[in-house]
Amino acid sequence: MLGFMFTSKECQELEYLLKRELEEMLLDLGDKRIDWLVKRAMEERYQILFRMYARFAAPSELSKYARRRNHEEMPFT
Repeated sequence: MLGFMFTSKECQELEYLLKRELEEMLLDLGDKRIDWLVKRAMEERYQILFRMYARFAAPSELSKYARRRNHEEMPFT
């Protein structure tokens, strides 16, 4: 485990970056043209970024990015 010490400004910047990345990934995960295998890798990355964001954000903010798994998207599960 690594620890970081951020200033308030750096925390705000990191929160902003994580929010933008989560928003982009939500759009991409909803795109029907993307292969299910690529989406599975994106979903793993999304979960990592979401857990990072959860350390900064208020619960009301987290609900905007909470994702319910849709098993119908993947043909082999």
